[in-house]
Amino acid sequence: MDATSAPDAPVTELTADESWALLSGVSLGRLVTTVGGWTEIFPVNFVVQHKTLLFRTAEGTKLLTSVLNEHVVFEADDHNVAEGWSVVVRGTAHALSGSAEIEEARHAGLYPWVATQKLRFVRITPETLTGRRFVFGPEPDEYYTQ
Repeated sequence: MDATSAPDAPVTELTADESWALLSGVSLGRLVTTVGGWTEIFPVNFVVQHKTLLFRTAEGTKLLTSVLNEHVVFEADDHNVAEGWSVVVRGTAHALSGSAEIEEARHAGLYPWVATQKLRFVRITPETLTGRRFVFGPEPDEYYTQ
């Protein structure tokens, strides 16, 4: 057994189903793209739809960099006093343009948080998905060995 498979391990790997369930239970994440050689991080509210991530945006850097980059990274997490988790999605993003896919996105219940128009829907299709759960506790004694 290693640090991610022991039942009482401080870090455990999540299954894909566990990761999707956790993503479905939160609405704020971070989109990571690159533009002009710089890494950009954008907070976005999102929903899970058909094991993809869907967010809305206005015209601008977030939209441009998410669809121009070959790959994007998305991360969401949450925690309480006893534990936390993090799920990272690596994949491709595309702006929805067809009337059928936009109509489907409209039924996802995704609304802007900020009182601004966000007319564009972007869907992230995962290539990889990794999740980890963290159990909080005291730092182990540096001289402790098993």
